[in-house]
Amino acid sequence: MRYALAVANLGGAQTSPNPRVGAVVVRDGEIVGQGAHLKPGDPHAEVYALRMAGEKAQGATIYVTLEPCNHHGRTPPCSGAILASGIQRVVVAVLDTDPRTAGGGVARLRDNGIDVTVGVLEDEARALNRAFFHRVRFGRPLIVYKAALTLSGHVAANTGHSQYVTGTLAREDVQRLRMEHPGIAVGIGTVLADDPQLTVRDLGTGQVADWQPLRVIFDSRLRLPLSARVLSQRGKLVIMTTHSAFAQSARVDELKAAGQVEVLPVSEEAGRISLVAALRELAALGLNSVLCEGGPTLAAALLRERLIDEVCLYLAPKLLTNGLPPFLGGKTQSMAEAIALDDVAIRQVGDDICVTGRVKYRL
Repeated sequence: MRYALAVANLGGAQTSPNPRVGAVVVRDGEIVGQGAHLKPGDPHAEVYALRMAGEKAQGATIYVTLEPCNHHGRTPPCSGAILASGIQRVVVAVLDTDPRTAGGGVARLRDNGIDVTVGVLEDEARALNRAFFHRVRFGRPLIVYKAALTLSGHVAANTGHSQYVTGTLAREDVQRLRMEHPGIAVGIGTVLADDPQLTVRDLGTGQVADWQPLRVIFDSRLRLPLSARVLSQRGKLVIMTTHSAFAQSARVDELKAAGQVEVLPVSEEAGRISLVAALRELAALGLNSVLCEGGPTLAAALLRERLIDEVCLYLAPKLLTNGLPPFLGGKTQSMAEAIALDDVAIRQVGDDICVTGRVKYRL
């Protein structure tokens, strides 16, 4: 099962909105087939593994990191493929929470005489697909907020200058982090201040990777300039804006003409985008998770609405006497109001420190 979990990672963020799944077929103590789900529309992990095993699947055991699906989607149900293969035993790490399967796959296999074991390395399997489980449960992507700041708590100098807070190795680590998420988002303030590309690329060569996450810009007043570098990059761009801004049809047409741009109006509150509505739209677009690299304004808005689920903070060993703080909006009156982190992990990346954790909001 550990090997199946490793194989499952081959799909990466490209499997979204589907989960990451690995499968390994074992017969007489020997691995005779393996497979991973790679992207929507492609065969599932079980199918690849069974194809590789061929006739050796007869009487064998298949280890699967997620309950085999039991519904017809873009591909036939994997429970049926397992039954047709002659597999004798199925070992499942964790049950699927998608209501289209949710125990149905295991039930079908057992009803047809297959020996099924559930719960092997369940915690690891649940962690692997935490974003998928989150989207299914809450109807919105898992939001991971990433920021780089100095030890004095600043993300930029007073002028807004921020290149670069962290060192080269930390910035390379961010490129790896971007590969982990099917979507990357910023607010319009970050675009106007930094003119980012929002791409996965090699810092040494500047070469853009073949696969790119969906780029998302929160732009309530549709201020994105046509000269923005984000418009000239490979991959699709989605602009989330208000209905009132969307009514400026000429502006919308100009942006769409710039490339693979989709402008989506969402419900608004006080002239701003409803973040809850926007995240539901992103889930509908197939995003299990979104890496938010927006500045303090977007971060504060997401925190106020309890929409940030995890953080990834890069701390540089630098001090500023003054500058722009990491989070804006509102004042904390006491430490009792602080938002805590669970499952905290700390690692060194070059001269910088990376701190990750799950946000634990007060009840």
